[in-house]
Amino acid sequence: MDYQKTILITGGAGFIGSHVVRLFATKYPDYHILCLDKLTYAGNRETLADIEGLPNYTFIQEDICDYECMRGILERYAVDGIIHLAAESHVDRSISDPFIFAKTNVLGTLSLLQAAKEVWSKTPQGYEGKRFYHISTDEVYGALELDGGFFTEETKYDPHSPYSASKASSDHFVRAFHDTYGLPTIISNCSNNYGPYQYPEKLIPLFIKNIVLRRPLPVYGTGENVRDWLYVIDHARAIDIIFHQGKVADTYNIGGFNEEQNINIVKLVIDILKEEIESNDEYKKVLKTDLQNINYDLITYVQDRLGHDMRYAIDPSKIARDLGWYPETDFETGIRKTI
Repeated sequence: MDYQKTILITGGAGFIGSHVVRLFATKYPDYHILCLDKLTYAGNRETLADIEGLPNYTFIQEDICDYECMRGILERYAVDGIIHLAAESHVDRSISDPFIFAKTNVLGTLSLLQAAKEVWSKTPQGYEGKRFYHISTDEVYGALELDGGFFTEETKYDPHSPYSASKASSDHFVRAFHDTYGLPTIISNCSNNYGPYQYPEKLIPLFIKNIVLRRPLPVYGTGENVRDWLYVIDHARAIDIIFHQGKVADTYNIGGFNEEQNINIVKLVIDILKEEIESNDEYKKVLKTDLQNINYDLITYVQDRLGHDMRYAIDPSKIARDLGWYPETDFETGIRKTI
């Protein structure tokens, strides 16, 4: 079949990536969607089982750090666009093993950039109709004071963890490839994502799992650290809009308009999960959970994380103004869908 476009989505079996792959594969039947994933601990093809049979969907298990392989894929499938989501993303893991974050997030991104430059620049049409879209994080901006201020697209980079440093570096490489070689790149920086299929090492899925298993809920420090929360399907919609309508060489911040202290998030998850179990006989039967054991006593305060930023908050007014995107899912609804 002749497809209108062939889109390579890296990290496509991961949390955010799987939602983007599903959206593109179902919304654009005239696109050939290549889902590339190394299938590390956080990648899971089962999250995409519902689209495995689609004729415009192809799964590829490879490592973005393998430059020759990436170049071969771009040539073999005549890839028109890259949506780059593959990354190591857990801050705690970056503190214990920064090398893998530098390798995957920096060298892996560089591998893709170089492959795209080499392959696309040698086609008859050159870079025309091509796009390299790199998804990053708000953590590259550093930290904000509790009493105000927001990250904008003009905020100076000030990463504090090995994870955010690796993402900042990859952002710089993306911009450098545009400025140096003319590669048509675009970047977005998002706030904390949550939703279905997230690996249970991040706060919300970990705490849902621990509550069900009646395990302690470890909260760093005093729990006063503030994050902005973005429902993953809203993020996937934003990625779709930016990929198709965003301006080359531009940056867009994607936020959820939902700032909250970590301790309040934990309490809300406890309350909602208890309500969901109480109102669902199937949950009660399967989980065999005594509702009396689901309470705030599960919260356990632990030593704060090294270099723990106090507050992140994104100003998403640019994407709202320029591209018409707004988050559609309020936090309580998103938590219920996640559960």
